[in-house]
Amino acid sequence: MNSRPIRKLAVFLAPLIALVALTASVAVPLTPVVKDQPMPFRPGESLDYRVSWSAFTTAATVQLTIPERRDLFGWQTWHFRAAAHTQTPVSSLFPIDDQFDSYTDTASLESRQFETHLNELGKITDQVQHLVPTGQPSKAPGPSVVVEPGTRDALGALFTMRGADWARVPELRIPVFTGRDIYEMRGHQDGGPQPVTVPAGVFSASRISISVYQHEKEMPAIHLAIWLANDPARTPVVIQATLPFGTLRAELSPASK
Repeated sequence: MNSRPIRKLAVFLAPLIALVALTASVAVPLTPVVKDQPMPFRPGESLDYRVSWSAFTTAATVQLTIPERRDLFGWQTWHFRAAAHTQTPVSSLFPIDDQFDSYTDTASLESRQFETHLNELGKITDQVQHLVPTGQPSKAPGPSVVVEPGTRDALGALFTMRGADWARVPELRIPVFTGRDIYEMRGHQDGGPQPVTVPAGVFSASRISISVYQHEKEMPAIHLAIWLANDPARTPVVIQATLPFGTLRAELSPASK
């Protein structure tokens, strides 16, 4: 069996969580930023999604949570988490139980630490990566990944996107680290709010369309979109990734009891 499509499915279950990412593209000042950026979400938030793929209406489930805000090696950070699990019958072919943890600076919104805990096809791998913007010292122990200022990890970018004022910005660009590669995401809002029906109910939501670039070249086989509800939390009600092996669509499900 060709493992390449399987691996891509695993990688992009959270990339709907993951690669979907945009926030204001701002230069990071040389002096430390100490004021937290206001965000519409709070610690303790938990969102559940049903993921459809190909002919499978429930290929997987994804849960996005905010376990805490915490000090990480002297940085104040948001702790974001995503868990992805394939469901029957897909799990009999592609058993995937993955967890992703992002520690995102509350002031600059840059990624400070990105963790991947993967259990795919019976193989378990764990990785912790410390991100350091060019020209800044590392506070974390061990090796670091040097990135350009303003870089988000894939998961943290999804959450910081919710704080962007899309109505006032025609296009947003941001570098995003996925754990292996760095991409540039370019997004814009497609028109005004429209009713969107998902398992959790009917929401008035605005569609954000996102193109993916690498080395200044657009990747036409990949396109992302996210529908943000017009509520105080700017809840993502749909996250969709169109990929070479098909379209993954995550729809908000009723809250777990």
